[in-house]
Amino acid sequence: MKLAFFGSGGMGTVVIARARADGHHVGAVVTSREAGSGQRELAALLKGHDVAIDFSVGKAVFGHATACVLAGVPLVEGTTGWKKDERGVIQFVEDAGGAMVYGPNFSIGVNVFLRVVARAAELFGGLGGYDAFLEEAHHAKKKDAPSGTAILLRDLVQHTLGKEPPVASIRAGHIPGTHTVGFDSAADQVTLTHTARSREGFADGALLAARWIAKRRGVYAFTDVLDDILGMERKKTR
Repeated sequence: MKLAFFGSGGMGTVVIARARADGHHVGAVVTSREAGSGQRELAALLKGHDVAIDFSVGKAVFGHATACVLAGVPLVEGTTGWKKDERGVIQFVEDAGGAMVYGPNFSIGVNVFLRVVARAAELFGGLGGYDAFLEEAHHAKKKDAPSGTAILLRDLVQHTLGKEPPVASIRAGHIPGTHTVGFDSAADQVTLTHTARSREGFADGALLAARWIAKRRGVYAFTDVLDDILGMERKKTR
């Protein structure tokens, strides 16, 4: 596939390198300078790409989505920090007949972790007497806190237990990402933790999503289509 990229920071650099290693053609790499040139100019730059992948900044998501719609290019949206704009972006892409798969975390391991946490919340919620809490840690340069994944976990636990759990955030050093969900009672405490060792897992998931969204239309949450994406990959390896 010919791929365009928004953002060339830490995550952007890793996914671009991974795309090249997997044999994809890396086309336009849009930095903040190009992104500020206007949506129609940006759309012209995107024309001819199979998919665009965005790991930039939250405030740029709507503009990037608009340019992709104008260019007819599906978008993999992995940026965090745009929760307040999420509904508007999704509605715009849907109404315009565009294509997007989005998620705060494209790691396959994290998405399995979400399912484990959901089941644990159901079990502890049925017992009663347990309070949930979340802790998350990321590198010092990550701007949004809590992280998009922590917000997703918080909302998931709240939906099951009917009570919003507190979230503690740490920003320090070079931590790729750690998320812990705990269930605490007078008798004991149970914790579930996902620890990212590198950004490679996020890049792999984003490229899987790119292969899946190519030539599709509509807006999809990565968590909702993960089984379909993995099924597609299994068929390829048979």
